[in-house]
Amino acid sequence: MDVQRPGLMNQEVQGHWIRLETLTRVRWLAVAGQVLVLLIANYAFELYLPLLLSLAVVAVSVMTNVLSAIVFPRTKRLSETEALLTLIFDMAQLSLLLFLNGGLNNPFALLMIAPVTIAATALQLRSTLILGGVAIALTTLLAVSFEPLRLRDGTPLLFPDLFRFGFWLALVTGIAFIGLYSRSVAAEKHALAEALLAMRLALAREQKLTDLGGVVAAAAHELGTPLATIKLASSELLEALRDDPELAEDARLIREQTDRCRAILRSMGQAGKDDLHLRHAPLETVVTEAAAPHAERGKSVVFDVVGGSVAADMPEIQRRPEIVHGLRNLVQNAVDFAQSTVWVEASWTDTTIVLRVIDDGPGYPLHLLGRIGEPYLRDRRGDGRSDRRPEYEGMGLGLFIAKTLLERTGASVRFANCNGTRLPSGFTGTRCGAMAEIVWPRAAIEADARRALGDNEPFAVVKGS
Repeated sequence: MDVQRPGLMNQEVQGHWIRLETLTRVRWLAVAGQVLVLLIANYAFELYLPLLLSLAVVAVSVMTNVLSAIVFPRTKRLSETEALLTLIFDMAQLSLLLFLNGGLNNPFALLMIAPVTIAATALQLRSTLILGGVAIALTTLLAVSFEPLRLRDGTPLLFPDLFRFGFWLALVTGIAFIGLYSRSVAAEKHALAEALLAMRLALAREQKLTDLGGVVAAAAHELGTPLATIKLASSELLEALRDDPELAEDARLIREQTDRCRAILRSMGQAGKDDLHLRHAPLETVVTEAAAPHAERGKSVVFDVVGGSVAADMPEIQRRPEIVHGLRNLVQNAVDFAQSTVWVEASWTDTTIVLRVIDDGPGYPLHLLGRIGEPYLRDRRGDGRSDRRPEYEGMGLGLFIAKTLLERTGASVRFANCNGTRLPSGFTGTRCGAMAEIVWPRAAIEADARRALGDNEPFAVVKGS
């Protein structure tokens, strides 16, 4: 399965997600707030502030915004380093403003947490740790070195040392806790976004292969009659030109090349055709098609009808790319870890269709069993034998794609370990491994098998897709 390399988005794209205009807009908002607070504190509350010096510090942010708008285009996206330096600048500007206006005695020192939160949600872990360290260092300096707030008569406004220490401790704790919390939420969001992208790429690839096979098979179907006519005419010419060896050889060559064209089209069109037969097939046929790429990997893949179902009454289901690719991923996962055999059990009732993909491997680790189907799990079996599946590195991305695709078709997917009450039909070993159970409402995927195949239909072209 051709999917995007794990971590590609996080490592190469994530650092370029922040637009310069976004941080500039936030800085304009901060400038407006800083000016408003300085003016209110100085005139409404009659505090003695170094107003001109404080406004000069705010003016630095204004100049930075103006220069950014002149030098860089509006579509400028910051690299990881540029975004980090921008946030450090904003934090340094805020720290200098707090130094001139009371340090940690100023309640607006709480805003030191803001740049760290932005870094945690938008930058990589290394940048977040650097910015968090800078924030803690500046907060510590503000706790011991600052210009105190004063009333008009010069009376300093100072918190008790114990209170100021508690405020410092709260800020440091807030920087660490909110940074780590925001980072964990953002990392989960990014991992899910990357997994969904991989799922879409896999589904698009499956759909493309299906459409390509349909085009080729339809061409083979439509060209069958004219090729048969050419072959018949060349055979008659061959009979009529027995007395002319040169012309007879040309007629024989035409017949041979006609057979060759028919063989090529037949081999290229085995994937299906764009008629009603492409769109539905018996349940076993769809399962066999899904398992075909993994049937020759040294493990037996056995299809079995169980639960009192009768093979003669096997339902015709829709042959949708989501179903084929989802089942293929489940079979691939089972084959990767099976000791010798993978069973695909099928059963159905008047209302449901059930498939179970079971292997005789070691089974899912119990501590991850409830999370199977989430992307980027680091351990599937818990036995340390990662060399048995080096191409996946234990991420669980294949199971996530399978679960998501199948659920899009209306199925419910459950992962469990086999036990003495749930063993595959024909199982003779002493241990049964992992099981993936897919349950569809029959109406969700069953096709109307009574419809005639009919003529080939043109592919629908959706504009703008």
